[in-house]
Amino acid sequence: MRHQKKLKKLGLKKSHRDSLMKNLVADLVLYETVRTTANRAKALSSRFDRLMRLVRTKEKREAIRILPNYCANSAHGGARRKIIDELKAKYEKRTSGLTRITRIGMRRGDNASLVQIQLV
Repeated sequence: MRHQKKLKKLGLKKSHRDSLMKNLVADLVLYETVRTTANRAKALSSRFDRLMRLVRTKEKREAIRILPNYCANSAHGGARRKIIDELKAKYEKRTSGLTRITRIGMRRGDNASLVQIQLV
């Protein structure tokens, strides 16, 4: 039985799944919108909500130590800095519902359902 097992495996190994989620979080923070599949967007939404809840409750130095576990240090940079400087203040009052998922349609190659996830 899968009682209280909320992890979405997405058909990937743990290392690949972790790296995918870190990169998706970094892209969502930098660009504020990402086009991806529905299952990945749902997993990304819960992971981003958890990250922002932790960042909001911690001091700045503690949040900086937490971020490498949730957000990739992207080559174009600035994702971690943007979380600490801008998004922490922006979402100070909100407890959840930080992202919006909108269905776009189906992907042409494999007919997977595409969605657009964006910051509220």
